[in-house]
Amino acid sequence: MKEFWFWFEDDDNKLVTTALESGASAIVTPDEEKAEKVKKLGRIKVLKPGKDVEYVKIENKEDEERAAKYPPGVNVIVETTDWTVIPLENLIAQKEEIYAVVKNAEEAETAIQILEKGVKGVVLKTKDINEIKRVGKVINSSQERLPLVKFKITKILPLGLSDRVCVDTTSLMTRGEGMLVGNSSGGMFLVHAETEENPYVASRPFRVNAGAVHMYIRVPGGKTKYLCELNAGDEVMIYNHKGEGRVAYVGRSKVERRPMLLIEGVYEKKRVSCILQNAETIRLTKPDGSPVSVVELKEGDEVLGYVEEAGRHFGMKVEETIIEK
Repeated sequence: MKEFWFWFEDDDNKLVTTALESGASAIVTPDEEKAEKVKKLGRIKVLKPGKDVEYVKIENKEDEERAAKYPPGVNVIVETTDWTVIPLENLIAQKEEIYAVVKNAEEAETAIQILEKGVKGVVLKTKDINEIKRVGKVINSSQERLPLVKFKITKILPLGLSDRVCVDTTSLMTRGEGMLVGNSSGGMFLVHAETEENPYVASRPFRVNAGAVHMYIRVPGGKTKYLCELNAGDEVMIYNHKGEGRVAYVGRSKVERRPMLLIEGVYEKKRVSCILQNAETIRLTKPDGSPVSVVELKEGDEVLGYVEEAGRHFGMKVEETIIEK
């Protein structure tokens, strides 16, 4: 996920508060007095160049080489004098932890797309409040995008009582959005958020009734967690039916004993499955983004999901021989 940092060297506190409200995850300032001022405006990471993060101004090839030589794990802010793409391309090819100083949303958009990989994040230098908001939108809209596929339902089997997890987030979801969960990290279903009303219960668009405690859920950085591991404050990914993802935060994770369903599907001979609560309010997602209740689901129906090669170690993808059934 791309990061948005704001470089603060002015006396206008409004710039900092706007950056916070626009999704900035850190404020960079070389001034100790300004750093203390920032800390009073909100709980956010404050970074000082030369102490918490390295800073290199790229004026020639030697500067570029110096920036690339920092060891892995060291974050480096680079600023080019004429903002050309070539130095950033060279640096990104050699080092992952590169943050580019930008002046506007157009530069930010270019920086996060260079070589299809982009910089790790951007550091905005501006006194324009509207530009801060625009850059925030660019970074927030640059979140992960996955190629979702269509699973054809092959089996629906009622199970007995099991422990299931409701994930209540601090964000509101809309029709077509939900979370990717599955019995295997190699095949995950897009479980729809509770955005729909019915005669028995009001909509709860902040919630995804995600399924049995053992299942995987996709979280930022291409990682997974078990549903039972989720706690308040954890990050999870929300996806729409186009595969566009955004980060949300868990406000509450509820584990309750409920009757369940085993649902199986297939995509290009790859068999996938999930275990969801047997209730009308639990829905999967059709290819057009509309929700379909698990109680109305039929063999042969198509629903959205995601496939990759299975294999995880502490939630991180690994290459190994593994079979999950």
